[in-house]
Amino acid sequence: MRRALILLAGLGLTGCTLEPTYIRPTPAASQTWPVGAAYPTAMARDATPLTYAQVVLDPRLKAVIGQALANNQDLAAAVANVQIARAQYRGQRADQLPHLDATGQATESHERGDTTRDYTAGLQMPAFEVDLFGRLRSLSHAAQEDYFASEAGARAARLTLIGEVADAWLTLATDRSLLAIAQDTQVSAQKTVDLIQAKLTGGVASRTDLSQAQTVLEQARSDVAELTTAVAQDRNALTLLVGAQVADEELPAAIEGLDAALAEVPAGLTSSILLTRPDVEEAEHRLKAANAQIGAARAAFFPTISLTALAGAASPELAALFSGGTFTWQGQAAGSLPIFAGGANVAGLSQAKGERALAVAQYQKAIQSAFRDVADALARRGTIQDQVAAQTALTGAAQQAYDLAQARYREGIDPYLNSLDAQRTLYSARRTLAQTRLAEAQNLVALYESLGR
Repeated sequence: MRRALILLAGLGLTGCTLEPTYIRPTPAASQTWPVGAAYPTAMARDATPLTYAQVVLDPRLKAVIGQALANNQDLAAAVANVQIARAQYRGQRADQLPHLDATGQATESHERGDTTRDYTAGLQMPAFEVDLFGRLRSLSHAAQEDYFASEAGARAARLTLIGEVADAWLTLATDRSLLAIAQDTQVSAQKTVDLIQAKLTGGVASRTDLSQAQTVLEQARSDVAELTTAVAQDRNALTLLVGAQVADEELPAAIEGLDAALAEVPAGLTSSILLTRPDVEEAEHRLKAANAQIGAARAAFFPTISLTALAGAASPELAALFSGGTFTWQGQAAGSLPIFAGGANVAGLSQAKGERALAVAQYQKAIQSAFRDVADALARRGTIQDQVAAQTALTGAAQQAYDLAQARYREGIDPYLNSLDAQRTLYSARRTLAQTRLAEAQNLVALYESLGR
């Protein structure tokens, strides 16, 4: 029995690890954001990632995002991948611990009229590798980092989904505004056509004027048809993202009036906040996993020691199976040392080092891409409000010019061409203003996606 205890004590041995010490690579990106005319003035703020609840203020959009987080199938797949990775990690970790199986057997044989019965019962520990050089520990560490990476990937998928839902919701609002503008223009153009037709009948207008007025009318009619389709497709896109039908009361009627739907995102954040982005965290966990694989590859060069043990009872009588004198035990240890493997271990270590180098490059690229995302969004943020203000003023001036041109044409002071140009300018200005408002709102969403979690 003492020998068995000594043998089983070997199960508690914990070896060293041959993994390289992990040192986070210095980010290959600037520590400060770009500055210049395109960028907003920096504001002091701590480097705390934003949540969508801080950015999304419109209760309708919040409700739609919440529905998407509950029902979206891509997000469900990402969560399932986390569950798979967690199970794989637990399975790999279990290899570091001995397994214990209960065994039992009953044998009966007949020979020359004699019947022989044998009964055995016991506990068996299958072959167990003593992890003296940390091979199993490194594999478990790599599986753990893969699990953490999948978890970060799921958070990145969640962040992307929130941004996509917000963009789709805002795009629907804009297309509804554009549709209303086209319908207004169609009504206005029809009135102009009717007026010119009446003047033509009275001999005070030319057929050229009528043809020119009809171009505006038909363009507006074409735009109404196209935008009616676009609105329907916007709803279909939103339904796919949300994973269910969205109630009409949770949809925006127009892009106008949504200025307070999203909160302003502060720009004064250091670039260190990028290290907390889910996609960057995912890349770093992949790097740590690759680093751990080097330890496992190194350990493959060293001896492998395996232990087995069996303890139980054997008796010819079932009733006496657990009585004194029937207990038996045995233990076994075996070891192997790689001598010649055709270069397989060397190749395995070289591959592990190459995969770590690849993971370093992917980690640095993730940081650089994140830096560009934020820098691009900040560059747009620094100018978009001026653009909206200018486009608003332009639209107001175009409206006044059109009203004046129409009045002068009705009075016979100016030719219809002046009114035609004014109407086209107004139509274009109103459409551009709606699209600029969409760009302003989407810029806030892009900043959240770049800085949030």
